[in-house]
Amino acid sequence: MKTLVVIPAHNESAKIAEVIRDLKKFGYHNILVVDDGSTDNTGKISQKCGAKVVTHVVNRGLGAGLGTGFEFAKRNGYNCLVTFDGDGQHEAKDIKRLLFPIQKGVCDVVIGSRLLAQKGMPWQRLIINHISNFSTLMLYRVRTTDATSGLRAFGKKALNQIKIKTDRMEVSNEFFWEIRRNSLKFLEIPIKAIYTEYSEKHSHNTASLWQAVYVGKGMLLRLFR
Repeated sequence: MKTLVVIPAHNESAKIAEVIRDLKKFGYHNILVVDDGSTDNTGKISQKCGAKVVTHVVNRGLGAGLGTGFEFAKRNGYNCLVTFDGDGQHEAKDIKRLLFPIQKGVCDVVIGSRLLAQKGMPWQRLIINHISNFSTLMLYRVRTTDATSGLRAFGKKALNQIKIKTDRMEVSNEFFWEIRRNSLKFLEIPIKAIYTEYSEKHSHNTASLWQAVYVGKGMLLRLFR
């Protein structure tokens, strides 16, 4: 399958080259970095490493970055899309296992779940993750073990049918709303996450109570959009 790896990135100059090199080592050369209003050299470093780069003039948020990636994939004829964080949290070798069920026609979407193989997740993240999972079940009627995972794979049907309408971190939950709305089949596969001081500071999923409240508000509004 013609697969695009989309990396939404904001001020990831310290890690982005390492992330791109790791993806290429495992054979993923179609890489799009969505530089979401970075004030550092994220975009330039990504281009130098051979990735395609689309730049947002201002920081619009995770959802806007992924939305740009989805539109790029559809316009350029990709039939599979993988989302991948730019902070070094994920391992490129896990992508193959996510793509396999899609290639076999078993499902349309695969979520890499950090909680199916839970090990070392900081307690703040663990609490927020469980709150997010519960909110996804209550509002969208979809049961998941990792609503905030940044490593996901989407087949052609999902790529064409999913419509991203949120701009910020609630996009992670919005994917499950879209899965339900479009009657898409999805699986969860355990993945290993690498937690470092850097990833805790730069991750889109940094845990905070106020963030959880904001995401919950965005999830509610999505029901009426």
